[in-house]
Amino acid sequence: MGNVLAASSLSSSSTATGSSPSLVPVPPGFTLPPVTGLTPQDKQQNEKTDKLPNPGTFEECHRKCKDLYPVQLEGVKLTVNKGLSNHFQVNHTIVLSTVGESNYHFGATYVGTKQLSPTEAFPVLVGDMDNSGSLNAQIIHQLASKVRSKIAFQTQQAKFVNWQVDAEYRGEDFTGAITLGNPDILTGSGILVTHYLQSITPSLALGGELVYHRRPGEEGSVFSLAGRYTAPNWIATLTVGQAGAHATYYHRANDQLQVGVEFEASTRMQDTSVSFGYQLDLPKANLLFKGSVDSNWVVGATLEKKLPPLPLTLAMGAFLNHKKNKFQCGFGLTIG
Repeated sequence: MGNVLAASSLSSSSTATGSSPSLVPVPPGFTLPPVTGLTPQDKQQNEKTDKLPNPGTFEECHRKCKDLYPVQLEGVKLTVNKGLSNHFQVNHTIVLSTVGESNYHFGATYVGTKQLSPTEAFPVLVGDMDNSGSLNAQIIHQLASKVRSKIAFQTQQAKFVNWQVDAEYRGEDFTGAITLGNPDILTGSGILVTHYLQSITPSLALGGELVYHRRPGEEGSVFSLAGRYTAPNWIATLTVGQAGAHATYYHRANDQLQVGVEFEASTRMQDTSVSFGYQLDLPKANLLFKGSVDSNWVVGATLEKKLPPLPLTLAMGAFLNHKKNKFQCGFGLTIG
């Protein structure tokens, strides 16, 4: 501290006399090496480089790998999207199936005017209702700069089935979240889930999850730990807990090809499975291909093809279960 004050006093006096500042006398023709870390600008730059990034949410740890896997299609699916304004959009979906029930869905999405980034705006209201009157709805809002909340509920015709409230806090280098599902004060039942994810280094993040459930005659909790390592072109994630283990590995080979491996082990079911998935993106051909194969000998693939300048997207998918000798295929068309 004394050196800093001395440096500042000498600096002011030397500036007044027109000579270069120095802490000790220097012979003519010689200069001292520059002293770093004494100016506020240097300190601010060092603090910025030392800050750790926000690790995201606990639920997103395995998402990068899971997004590579194809979604099973069965029957025929037609979706029509219509934007009514810059903030409001509706969609109609008709599904014709030979295995399950055919149905119709009407969906609406509203995005508010609170713009936080080029890809984020709040509040967000999403609703979907089928021909039987069942409703799924979500409300997402940014309450503060670091606090985000979500309310979701589901009805089966005229009865409430599920509903939950989420609150999420995003700090500089950590994310904490709490979820309350189906709380019932009268019967003393409900589910409480807490998440915490902390950045240890710019590449390593560690966290944990606690799930507590209670209902008449039953009460229990499940705790698990998670770790994620992020490299420039690959991500490795591991979750270990009382319920089992879940590990994923994501690798981006190039701009077109992405691959992933997933391992799951369940202590309750006494079962393990391994799956491999990949995604091939051909932007010049407007093609997106996804494929997967797992240890249960289930092979699946989907193909999406955009047809510019028309607002049309074709989707085809097929899944084959070799053990059960079952085959399912589907076709989809999205307009808008």
